[in-house]
Amino acid sequence: MRRPLARLLASYAVVSAAIATIALPALGAGFGLGQPIDRAAIAAWDIDVAPDGNGLPRGAGTVARGAHVFADKCAMCHGAGGQGGVGDPLVGGSGSLAGAKPKKTVGSYWPYATTLFDYVRRAMPYNAPQSLSADDVYAVTAYVLHLNGIVPDDATLDARTLPRIQMPNRDGFVPDPRPGRM
Repeated sequence: MRRPLARLLASYAVVSAAIATIALPALGAGFGLGQPIDRAAIAAWDIDVAPDGNGLPRGAGTVARGAHVFADKCAMCHGAGGQGGVGDPLVGGSGSLAGAKPKKTVGSYWPYATTLFDYVRRAMPYNAPQSLSADDVYAVTAYVLHLNGIVPDDATLDARTLPRIQMPNRDGFVPDPRPGRM
């Protein structure tokens, strides 16, 4: 009884090894999808901004300019005053995080002002991501922070001033203590 089982298992091992020998080189060749990407194309998407402001581009924007850009590019989704619409609300929610229905907005939840800049720069407006100039992203960031009462109406933001902003929920997150984590 053991001999037929041993022969069967040996046959499976030989067939599996033969298939692997034939298939492995083909797998190494890839699937033939896509195309190689050059450094310029990678650089266009390598635009992350760290909480400390590392990665912020040159430029500057004011609350006043941000109000105009917001009205033109953002209000259609987020509402005229950032209270929400088709898109999420950007203002309000102060003091709601400990409640049963927390309202997670820029002013109530986000720990870093640089995160707002990074997100707007990468993903907004929804129908045309990465279409805003650095100056316009600084301006929209200033305006949204102003709507949340975080910066005054005469604020000008740039790579030097933006990382210095203290967000209301800056201490609301716990760092990940595991090695290799941020």
